Amino acid sequence: MRALSFRPSFTFRGRKFKGLRGWAGKPLHPPLTDIPVGAYMVAAAFDVISCLGQDHSWARDLYRAATFTLTAGAAVSLLALLTGYWDWLKSTQKGTQARRTVNAHAWTMVSVTVLVFVSLALRWFVYDSDAHTGAVALVLSLLVALLTTLGGTIGGSLAYDYGFNVETSGDHPVWHESEEDVFPGQHA
Repeated sequence: MRALSFRPSFTFRGRKFKGLRGWAGKPLHPPLTDIPVGAYMVAAAFDVISCLGQDHSWARDLYRAATFTLTAGAAVSLLALLTGYWDWLKSTQKGTQARRTVNAHAWTMVSVTVLVFVSLALRWFVYDSDAHTGAVALVLSLLVALLTTLGGTIGGSLAYDYGFNVETSGDHPVWHESEEDVFPGQHA
């Protein structure tokens, strides 16, 4: 019996293209969020270590690494913001619990993005020559990490609790014992 099947996961055949939202069953927003989430968490860790080790020469390196990591996360977050907005615009109906939850997720993540850009502006133009992470940068970094966790939890609730923009398998043939790969839009 076969143990692995990669091809069905990577095929776009049978999936409807939905513009900025991605393809049916392969949305663009969720994978784009992974980079900013990881970057914001790593930057917070770098900042904490830099602040704790402020008497060491490597503290500046970690502070700069946190700045570069935040910059990369911010760049990708703009794409995530755009695809998330398009999902909101095309997939939610006013007055529904899903719309209210999407709104909570969106405002949380927009707040995170604004805080990241404020933090980056301070790091680039005010605290650029610091030898370690200072109090203001540390507080902003930790606040960004905390709000990112909250926003990610709300976003996860949309996918896992509401099935928002998820094409459910239902009684799809891929759940039945078989040696045949079933591709999206294909019937067994």
